[in-house]
Amino acid sequence: MEQVIANGLYLGAQYALIALGLTLIFGLMNVLNFAHGQMYVLGGFITYAIYGQLGLPFPVAVVASGISLAVIGGLMERYLFRTVIRRSHREESTMLLAAATAFFFDAVILLIFGEKQRGVPKIVKGVFNDFGVIMPYDRIVVAVLAALMILGFILFMKYSRTGRAMRALAQDRVAAQLMGIKVDRYTMIGFALGAMLAGVVGGLLVSITGVNSGIGGPISVKAFLMIMIGGAGVVGGAIAGGFILGMMESVGLTVLREYGDVTYLVIFAALMIFLAIRPNGLMGKPWG
Repeated sequence: MEQVIANGLYLGAQYALIALGLTLIFGLMNVLNFAHGQMYVLGGFITYAIYGQLGLPFPVAVVASGISLAVIGGLMERYLFRTVIRRSHREESTMLLAAATAFFFDAVILLIFGEKQRGVPKIVKGVFNDFGVIMPYDRIVVAVLAALMILGFILFMKYSRTGRAMRALAQDRVAAQLMGIKVDRYTMIGFALGAMLAGVVGGLLVSITGVNSGIGGPISVKAFLMIMIGGAGVVGGAIAGGFILGMMESVGLTVLREYGDVTYLVIFAALMIFLAIRPNGLMGKPWG
């Protein structure tokens, strides 16, 4: 049981960090960023190139991943999503644009890095073996860093001027604009921040799970699962959804391992039942 809980907390911390970026973008723009998983992959490959190939320190590589994805996210919002939102009043337009950017990133990543699995040397060696828990130290480090980043994100959104402005936009965009908040500026900052979180998580996890060009789609699916569980556009819901999915995956992989790879079949079935009862998730409000 201790091992299952430890694995669930480890998975939940990284999943919650992934979901935070996606739910931030949705809360600000009412856009589901289908390219979120591809941003995770791109962040992983940037860390692979800087840390694994150039030999620079791992923290430098992760920071470079975050900054690179923040710039990419800001440019995407400024020159793609903002233009489409202004010229089209149909939500399908932004969904199609988001899907197109996901396919574009898939093609670019495959062209540059190929289809092989890539990995980097462990950042910390050794294994923790006590209290009924066996876990490599590098996973513990990544889980702690993810938890600290989640805490930092919450404090930033609650106490900083930028965070309060983005919260106001998420609650009522028109009222925030009437109060003098510069909607375009903070929307771009929010999109950049969401993309940065995806890139940082990808950079952290490349040292554990590695990265390849084909995992962007599955990562996006997991992110959507988390925000559906917790409630789209709600920061607390994204965190709760991440840890719930992590625990479900940990329990499923332990209990159902004798029956093959059916863990996500059971998770999807449970999610359908859950959404039939609570279509807005644990903390969410009606969409739109």
